[in-house]
Amino acid sequence: MNSLLDGGMQLERELTPSREPMAAPAAGSLLLHGALAAVLVVYGILGGLLHHNQWGGAGSGGAIQVSLTNALPLPSDQPPNDNVLATDTPSQAPAQPAPKAKEVVDETALAISGKLKKPQQLTTRKTAQLQPVADNRAQYGEQAGSSLARSTQPQGFSSGQTTVSDSDFGSLFSYYVRAINSKMASSWYKPEVDPHTPKGSRAYIQFAIHRDGSVSNVQMSQNSGSQTLDRSCMRAAQRVDTFGPLPAQYTKSMVMTSYYCEY
Repeated sequence: MNSLLDGGMQLERELTPSREPMAAPAAGSLLLHGALAAVLVVYGILGGLLHHNQWGGAGSGGAIQVSLTNALPLPSDQPPNDNVLATDTPSQAPAQPAPKAKEVVDETALAISGKLKKPQQLTTRKTAQLQPVADNRAQYGEQAGSSLARSTQPQGFSSGQTTVSDSDFGSLFSYYVRAINSKMASSWYKPEVDPHTPKGSRAYIQFAIHRDGSVSNVQMSQNSGSQTLDRSCMRAAQRVDTFGPLPAQYTKSMVMTSYYCEY
């Protein structure tokens, strides 16, 4: 029985964790940290008391003295001259050639008989020839007149297919000329023309418009080459009863008019 109790107590002691003393290690750690902190504080105090010459540190500014030297060559606008014989005062023109030495003739020498003398060449003075002066004047020639046919027919006023002989009438009353175009276009009956008539053929007619707007003296002024086109164009002008009275501002009794029908 006792042996069993002793075994149980021994087992309980083995299972129960042992409590080691913690006071001594903790005190040592605190002491070590305190010593380290003291060392840092002392270093900081000593560093503040000693004034070190630091570059760029805070303090009053000062001036820097710089001395310029001519040791470095400065760039030049003139290219370098590698000629060792160059001079500071170069010649502005080539040197004049030395005069040729004249041959000395011994006048005391005896003349040799039979020796031919070199004939002297006669020098002729060359005179400057005058160059003919160029004549820059315009040359006007006479020429026969042109034989082209000229027309003295007065220029009228044209608007569309209608032309009036009086240009003042056309410029002042262009609306009346446009009315003539409209009236003739509505009066021309194109199916009267032979369909074999070439496209673009024109038949020109002329007529007179009187003060009351009536038409008279309808006639051909230029044939188109197609009789049916010529007749249909003349019939178109004859079908018009009136183009309307002429403008009151126009003082003449009638105005000559030309019109063409184009197929």
